Amino acid sequence: MLDFFISPAHAAAEASTPGIMDFAFPIVLLVLFYFMLIRPQSKRAKEHRNMQGSLDKGDEVVTDG
Repeated sequence: MLDFFISPAHAAAEASTPGIMDFAFPIVLLVLFYFMLIRPQSKRAKEHRNMQGSLDKGDEVVTDG
């Protein structure tokens, strides 16, 4: 009966401390998130601002809808 309590306690004592590999996965996810979502959106917004800035009075604007 005592072995039932000793095994989990012994296993908990042997648990390793977090290493650099424990932090690598979230960092990789953040980098992927940046390059797949944030960066393309920023690029589109910059192109849109440049396009709006290049418009002059009298330019023909075609809208959809």
